[in-house]
Amino acid sequence: MKLRKLGLTLLSMLTLGTSLTPAMTIAQAQDQEPIRIGANLELSGVGSAYAVPMMDNLTLAAEEVNEAGGLLGGRMVEIVEYDNTSNKAEATSIATRLASEGVSVVFGPATSDLVYASRPTAVESQLPTMYPVGTADDLALDENGEVISNIFRLAFTYTFQGNAAARFAMDELGATNAVVITDQSKDYSVGLAEPFKAEFENLGGTVVDEVFYNDGEQDFMGLLTSIAALDFDVLYVPAFFSEAGIIVRQAREMGLMQPILSGHGFASDTLTEIAGAQNATDLYFTSHFHTGSDNPGAQEYVAKFEERFGHAPDTFDALSYDGAHLIFQAIEEAGSDDPTAIRDAMENIQFEGVTGSFQYDDLHNAVNSAPMLHLVNGEVTEEYVVDGN
Repeated sequence: MKLRKLGLTLLSMLTLGTSLTPAMTIAQAQDQEPIRIGANLELSGVGSAYAVPMMDNLTLAAEEVNEAGGLLGGRMVEIVEYDNTSNKAEATSIATRLASEGVSVVFGPATSDLVYASRPTAVESQLPTMYPVGTADDLALDENGEVISNIFRLAFTYTFQGNAAARFAMDELGATNAVVITDQSKDYSVGLAEPFKAEFENLGGTVVDEVFYNDGEQDFMGLLTSIAALDFDVLYVPAFFSEAGIIVRQAREMGLMQPILSGHGFASDTLTEIAGAQNATDLYFTSHFHTGSDNPGAQEYVAKFEERFGHAPDTFDALSYDGAHLIFQAIEEAGSDDPTAIRDAMENIQFEGVTGSFQYDDLHNAVNSAPMLHLVNGEVTEEYVVDGN
């Protein structure tokens, strides 16, 4: 178990080994203690591509708050950061440890399998827990379909994204026939494919075929050859950029030029690098953010992020940045670092972030419209507003 703490300034009177002056009461000393935010993240291993951006943006947001004077009248934010190494047992152990370390809120994990592994401990702790990039429909629901009071998310659900893509394919692209390519080993891919198929057919379209692969495959030529002779208007490929980039490249190279639709797993410049810019054309994907947004706050964020990290932020960065600032706003509105007060403030929050304006519904889903981005030669050329509710 690896632990790092983001060293954020405490007053010298509270440093180790310094006694309180007689004039300072215990209550006054507590008022100067840092507000501790726990991070349970996949900073190494297979989930690091999604969790490292979460940590980067939590750190950036905390530094901004501290440079502005902190929270609750001057208390600094301290990040208690653990690397769960993309391991389910480790993520669960860290959730237990954070519950005993005086944190007020927990950030992460990033990936669904680690979320579900550690969530029972998160629920038991009753600490407000933020999953900014998690998309599973039932992420904030218990086995009876009831909302879990202390679990919150930001990303659009599988059903929202699948519905939005099906409606866009029919309404904007005039599609009547679709083929779906699904990674049967990933909940993300299956979770997006099912609502897309259902909504597309509900709207009168036909899913002429669905073909499957497994995580880690590199050669999709046989799979693509099997669909090449079919009559279809769009491909729906609910995948993360690692496999998606290969699928896009190989599809285009063999002459499959139909529009390719997906969810926010496509929202990375790495997809274009893998596919090749000339192949990343007529790609459409639901997202939460892009660097061409006309939101002034988003442009300020992009400039700050690029200066700090040397590259442009993507959807996962922006969601994490908003998730961090939402937590900080909730702490201010709660007027306390008490977890129950923060949870109540999060439930009722009205938040304006770089990914848009939203509030939470009764199922702790962030209510917001989604951009559908159109890539041509690897660049966003159009943004459509879609709704998957």
